[in-house]
Amino acid sequence: MARNSALHGSRIGSGPKGVSARGDLVERVAVTFWCANGHTVRPQFAATAPIPDTWDCHVCDLSAGRDPDSPPSVLGVEAYKTHLACVRARRSDADAEVLLAEALARLRSAC
Repeated sequence: MARNSALHGSRIGSGPKGVSARGDLVERVAVTFWCANGHTVRPQFAATAPIPDTWDCHVCDLSAGRDPDSPPSVLGVEAYKTHLACVRARRSDADAEVLLAEALARLRSAC
């Protein structure tokens, strides 16, 4: 038995006139951004919205700029630092010896 559906092939909520029945669309502006790898990104913004200076490239996730001849430079990615590496960057070996001596003195006096 064949099924007959009045909704077949149409989107629920679209109405008889489609998208235009929902109201006027906002005027849009397409802006082109270029990344350092030469990719092009063309997001659309409302005509009244402020246009940012940079936009993330959807291909390589680098920053893309509006000038094709001088895209934003690629920033070096810092490797993950462990807690110990951060402590060593802040303190010298002499500082560590002083702190260790103070901590040991506190432990010995508490016993």
